[in-house]
This record gives sequence, structure tokens and C-alpha cells, in this order.
Amino acid sequence: MISSCTRDDANIQSYIDTELERQISSYSSTGDISYYILPAENDYSSIPQDPKNILSAEKVQLGKFLFFETAFGINSQHDSGESTYSCASCHIPEKGFRPDNVQGIADGGIGYAHDRQINPDYDEEEIDVQEARPINLINVAYVTNTSWNGSFGAKGANIGTEDLWPLLEETNRNHLGYHALETQNIQGMITHRIRVNKRLTDEHGYTELFDTSFPEFQDNKRYNVFTASLAISAYLRTVIANKAPFQDWLQGDYTAMTLQEKEGALLFFGKANCSKCHYKENLGSEEFHALGVNDMDQHYASVGANNPNARRNLGRGGFTLREEDNYKFKVPGIYNIGDSDHFFHGSSAKTLEDLINYKNSAVKENDRVNDENMSNKFLPLNLDNREKKQLLAFVKNGLKDPDILRYQPSHVLSGNCFPNNDVESLDHLDCQ
Repeated sequence: MISSCTRDDANIQSYIDTELERQISSYSSTGDISYYILPAENDYSSIPQDPKNILSAEKVQLGKFLFFETAFGINSQHDSGESTYSCASCHIPEKGFRPDNVQGIADGGIGYAHDRQINPDYDEEEIDVQEARPINLINVAYVTNTSWNGSFGAKGANIGTEDLWPLLEETNRNHLGYHALETQNIQGMITHRIRVNKRLTDEHGYTELFDTSFPEFQDNKRYNVFTASLAISAYLRTVIANKAPFQDWLQGDYTAMTLQEKEGALLFFGKANCSKCHYKENLGSEEFHALGVNDMDQHYASVGANNPNARRNLGRGGFTLREEDNYKFKVPGIYNIGDSDHFFHGSSAKTLEDLINYKNSAVKENDRVNDENMSNKFLPLNLDNREKKQLLAFVKNGLKDPDILRYQPSHVLSGNCFPNNDVESLDHLDCQ
């Protein structure tokens, strides 16, 4: 009987593997499951990149340091905030490169991850807080137009929008000719109060890495937020979840995922219709959809997001100025999405279970969103409780790279505590 049960289980597994391969292939642009195999993080020739910002080991290493370095966070509103924050204050690796709270707080925050609070020296309008939950940075190399509204990048969905770029300083940088990630990070360093110059690179030991990373730049143009953003963009392109169980399964290790995870993958690429939107290599896409979720200003715990009429709340329509694009937001990649709670641009779903329940019922929660703007792909999934648990297992575990901390440096060159350097974080991070 034991032998019979073993054979039956093996037959079930074999059937599911075969059916899953068939379903995945139907969504692949190449007709083969290998389309979804992600490259190694050091296989630079296989990673999508900007031809004006070619990946190199030196540039990636510099960007890795800069992403976590607190020494350049010196454009703070108050002295108590100086050199206390970094990009990784909000994009925490072990939390899927997202905050571990409703919003990310850079300048004006104290404490680490879930314990991060507002520095009492700061008024609410002085803090650098995100008015929309950060979108997934893992596998961002596969994103053509970045941000929830896709406003960064001269190609892809933004072809034909050139007349809109000058309307905002940040989107006007699309004219520089860099791809989306590079363009967004230039603005990001300015928005998030980062300063880089030759004096600071000398002081903190980064000058040599800037020199080896950007020999094509003249000395007087080599040490600044522009080149720093290119290095950070190069590093982020190498943050790839290639060790997730689903990745191992795609490469022929059929034991890499559990039976429940495989059943969830069958639902993802089948009945649950997730892959109708999440079909690119990063299991995201360049599509924009209105799901009727609440905005950040509607969240009871949000701060600094007080304007219901903010362009950010309009999603794609806030960029294109087309009413039919209002409340449509980018389909994000979802690897390691289960590493932290809070989902959607307004953090309106507390847990991944809440997200699945919301999509399963397909009932909008935000009355601001007109019915005619709602996505025609937002339909009831009719999943029962068992199926929801299977889908959760695939998304939370099958797509989780368990070694994501390999993308975090062991130190930064300034010797500061990282990714935060405030008094509370020194204790939380056990920094000496």
C-alpha cells in the first residue's frame, strides 16, 4: 500500500509538472518555459541594460555601496537627520526591497524596518515620506517604464508622449536618452536629499570606484548624483531572484517546489488568470490597470499624503493627462513580494491573503474610481479556500529567493551603520 501511494503521488506530480509546463509555455513570448528563466546576477551580457549605462563589475559594486551608504544623505531638513538614511532605508532587501511598514521614510525617520517612526525634530511636511508604496525593485531590469504610472523612460509605453515630458522636471529628463531606471534614479537622489561631490567621495573612500566606473566622464563631471544614479541603476539591474524555487523548477529540478506550490502555479497560469497581466519575465508587465484600490491618503496610518487630488493618485492618467487613464497603475513584478506586508500603491491590502481575497472577489473599494475606468481584466476568480491557499503558497514561497541578502554589502566605505545611521537604528541594527 505504501508503494502504491508513492506511485500515485509520483504520477500526480508528473502530471502537474507536464500540465504546468504546457500552461507556462502558452504565456511565453517564445513558446517555451525557458523564457522565464532569469540570468545569474553576474552574467552581465544576459541582463537587460541601458546601452548608455553598460554594466561592469566596478559600476555594480559602486552602486551596491551607494544604495546602502548613509554618508551621502546630508541634504536633510534637520541636523539630527544628517547622514542617517540611504536608499535602503525604504528599500529593505530582506523585505523584498520594500518598506516593512505602510510607507517608506528616509530623511525624518528613526528606527529600522517595522520600528521606523518619525523623528520628533521633524514636522509632518518636512519628512521625506513616500506618498505611494514603493514598487518592487527585484528584477527591475525587466521593467521598461518605471514607477506606478510608468512616466520614466523614453521607450515602451511612453513612445508618443514626448510632448508631456517637459511638463514636469522629472519626466523632462526622459530627453537625456537614458532608460527608465536610470532616469528615475537621477530624480530619486534629488528627491531623497542625497548629495554627492568630489569632496565627499574623497572623504568617504569612493573616489577610486567612481574613477574606474566612469572613465568616460571628465573629472569635473564624474562625482555627482548623476553618475551615482547610473551606478545605483547598474546595481539594481543585477538584483535578480534567480534562486527562487520556481526558477529551479524551470531549469528541470521538479522537486524544487512542493505539490501545493505547483498547484498554486497551475492556478496562477490558469484559472486565477494572474498571468493575464503578470506574464513578462519578472512576472509583471508593462500594462496599466485600474483595480479600484484605495490611495495612500485614504490609509488611516499614512502621513504626508494628504492631498486626494494629487497627480500620483491618478496613476497613469496623472502622467498622460488622459481621463481614460485615471487610476490605472502598473502591473508590478512579484518575486519576493511576500517578504513584507502591505500591498497596492496605497497599502490598502494588509497581507498577501488580503490581496488574493480582493482580487478573488473583484469588488472595488475606492469610490473615486469610475466604473468605466475599471480594468476589464478585474473579474471574480471564483477560487475556493483550498485554491486560495495553493495560490498563496506559490506566490509567497515558490517565487521567494531565499538568499536575497547576497545583494547587501557587508559594510559601506564610510564605516557608517547602514542602511540607517540614526540613534534608534544603531541599536536595532546592533551597530557599534
